[in-house]
Amino acid sequence: MWLCDLFLGLDLNGILLFSFALLLIAYFLMKRNPPNFPPGPPALPLLGNVFSIDTQQPHIYLTKLADVYGNVFCMRLGRDKTVFVSGYKMVKEAIVTQAENFMDRPYSPMVTRLYSGNSAGLFFSNGQVWRRQRRFAMTTLRTFGLGKSSMEQSICEESRHLQEGMEKEKGEPFNPVHLFNNAVSNIICQIVFGRRFDYSDHNFQTMLTNLTEMVYLEGSIWAQLYDAFPRLMKHLPGPHNDIFSHSKSLEAFISGEIERHKLDLDPSNPRDYIDTFLIEEKHKGNRELGFYEGNLVLCCLDLFLAGTETTSKTLQWGLIYLIKHPRVQDKVQAEIDRVIGQTRQPTMADRPNMPYTDAVIHEIQRMGNIVPLNGLRMAAKDTTLGGYFIPKGTSLMPNLTSVLFDKHEWETPDTFNPAHFLDADGKFVRRDAFLPFSAGKRACLGEGLARMELFLFFVSLFQKFSFSTLEGVELRTEGIIGATRTPHPFKIYTKAR
Repeated sequence: MWLCDLFLGLDLNGILLFSFALLLIAYFLMKRNPPNFPPGPPALPLLGNVFSIDTQQPHIYLTKLADVYGNVFCMRLGRDKTVFVSGYKMVKEAIVTQAENFMDRPYSPMVTRLYSGNSAGLFFSNGQVWRRQRRFAMTTLRTFGLGKSSMEQSICEESRHLQEGMEKEKGEPFNPVHLFNNAVSNIICQIVFGRRFDYSDHNFQTMLTNLTEMVYLEGSIWAQLYDAFPRLMKHLPGPHNDIFSHSKSLEAFISGEIERHKLDLDPSNPRDYIDTFLIEEKHKGNRELGFYEGNLVLCCLDLFLAGTETTSKTLQWGLIYLIKHPRVQDKVQAEIDRVIGQTRQPTMADRPNMPYTDAVIHEIQRMGNIVPLNGLRMAAKDTTLGGYFIPKGTSLMPNLTSVLFDKHEWETPDTFNPAHFLDADGKFVRRDAFLPFSAGKRACLGEGLARMELFLFFVSLFQKFSFSTLEGVELRTEGIIGATRTPHPFKIYTKAR
């Protein structure tokens, strides 16, 4: 009754102001944190902290925030709260010790639109579908070469195509990015499609271009804005729309390969991942576990995203760091010459005898920091982390940058230093805080393949060539941030050894 009397005594402006005040109070009551919730920077109404994040180097900004608010802190991106976890010990607590609780992915409007709302591929699926699809993918990777000499041969053969591409530059400066993308992608192509593509294949090049641009945009401010304000962003022009167009082009390419496989599928003799999936699809009850053609397309897409971009960019960073540190390059080549020579192709059996080279590759991965922020997780139940209360359904982001550069874990965290992985006798040592592939239930399923590719491609290149850049040019190391961390464009010289 009193509320009605109050409204009658107000003019239109007063009513609007009063209504706004009520909405604001209701908003803050709704967004109020529960007791003992992680602290964080103040957020704007409705917008949250989405515009306060450094879009150029978000991983650095978030790492510095941990110095202010602690290794478990909260930010609000649009309407939703996200808890960020920093430092090796706390990240390990979240994704390893509490792996079962922080295993599922939270709802994402962008992913829902990308995957048509009913399929989730390998990366974004949850529950039994995710468990079954991940197990199937890992088994298939092993079946078609992971850990076998046949896969080593395939990588070494692709290394020769890569070397030929470099030789065609005839000593002139060139950007090696496309050659690396071609070579690395062809390895996953052989597993998924059962074949490699020529570097001049137009459809292959279009696929790689779409892949690179999509990965960048998925980690950009535009993707954050879409997830924070999906109803608005869906109708606005902007680069975020390219995420969906690139995805559709990639899906069309993969669908064409699936149709080609159907023409001569032999259930008794599967040739690759697509064949094996199509055979599995026919089994009763498997649709509920994700075995249908729409999900096959998305699983293939996830394998390409994970299997091409990360390894290619690691090799790119490898060139940059060894050009910037010529003495390291010389020591790597001396070890290659001593263990393998300059004519025999390398094998994985050589790695235990090459501790310095192995240490250099690991340090490239650490400093390259290819995936600065891990994929979002979601709490399956109420829990505590770092002494703070994390309610069920809360989104959680592990900051892998803070692990790879943790000053409590690395002697010289901000310096390229292969000695991080060597003991006093020069033997290779593993480091617990080396988590470029993440860890726990959601660790990269292609880690074994990536390690094989990195070693064989890296050794093959430095066995045949010495690398340098333009005189007087200082190669940049800060990187361009999307879903992965990409080097700024650079050019190199190759000199046959």
